[in-house]
Amino acid sequence: MPETIVRMSFANIGDYNRSNDGFMVTGRIVPKYANDEWTYSEEKFAEPYFKKYADEEIDFSYIEDADKVVFLGYDGIDCIGRIRLRANWNGFAMIEDIGIANSHRRRGVGAALLAQATEWARQNGYCGLMLETQDVNVSACRFYASNGFAIGGVDTRLYANFPTANEKAIFWYRHF
Repeated sequence: MPETIVRMSFANIGDYNRSNDGFMVTGRIVPKYANDEWTYSEEKFAEPYFKKYADEEIDFSYIEDADKVVFLGYDGIDCIGRIRLRANWNGFAMIEDIGIANSHRRRGVGAALLAQATEWARQNGYCGLMLETQDVNVSACRFYASNGFAIGGVDTRLYANFPTANEKAIFWYRHF
């Protein structure tokens, strides 16, 4: 659990990428749509591999624009997590990114950031939260499911331009 969660500002924008650690890909979730309902099972890979997203250039609009926000979680002076949101056209607040430092995973940091995102979304009149993650990010998918999100759709083409990706996009929703 972070000691503090604060809104990103010009003073702490440099901390944005500090919690950008990678993760082990051990398998994938396999979504199934039947009777107007999404379910999923899990498939384990014989050979797990490490995946890390590139650091991002975060722009000032997440500080200045009322329809965007980044919250940073701190343990003392160490930035251990982040969550980035924006308004989406469908009335949901879109979680564009959530990242927790490896050393602080499974300690409540993600849940605390999600709670902060929920509070921001409710205060701004959004009907819920939504996000997209890859089917190979099994731990993230488990986290979203355990926090009240449900699969709302799958996109098999979103990553088709990246021949090494071999991933499907899973869209998760939590309605308030």
